[in-house]
Amino acid sequence: QVQLVESGGGLVQPGDSLRLSCAASGSNLDGYAIAWFRQAPGKEREEREGVACMTPFDGRAQYPDSVKGRFIISRDNAKNTVYLQMNSLKPEDTAVYYCNRRDLTYPWGQGTQVTVSS
Repeated sequence: QVQLVESGGGLVQPGDSLRLSCAASGSNLDGYAIAWFRQAPGKEREEREGVACMTPFDGRAQYPDSVKGRFIISRDNAKNTVYLQMNSLKPEDTAVYYCNRRDLTYPWGQGTQVTVSS
């Protein structure tokens, strides 16, 4: 059974950085488009677009304008892990962050809480 475990969240101040990790077990992530999603307080999880997506073979990444230039997605296929480097964090980035295949076919993990507050 596939399991996704996100980690690396925390409480940070505006302008700080965090690096999230998503470790997968039960299936290899290589060969699939992988994405990070988030659910802000009181809102639905942003499953339509996500905050970062990486294609499997050419490693191209896509980001919405809200995080472009600040977030970087990467993957280590040998470790079956996906990362999200988040820089210049803003209060509006506060959310629970999840990873999944871009087609959302894996079970959701528990997510990792990111809180940006002064």
